[in-house]
Amino acid sequence: IVAMAHSMGLKVIAEGVEHEAQKETLDALGCDEVQGFLYSKALSAEEFSQYLNKTSPVAEKTTGTL
Repeated sequence: IVAMAHSMGLKVIAEGVEHEAQKETLDALGCDEVQGFLYSKALSAEEFSQYLNKTSPVAEKTTGTL
């Protein structure tokens, strides 16, 4: 699937990644991005904004907010 998507000029985002071993396998297959509980539970828009403000190096370099 990854190779087919790349041959069509598409990026591949794997959803539902819960374990580091899954991420490593997807990295080895050339998957472009991953998302899932490995990084965070599902968040509301407000919770996501707060999460970004806490973790984003961009936020730290600017005013502290996005």
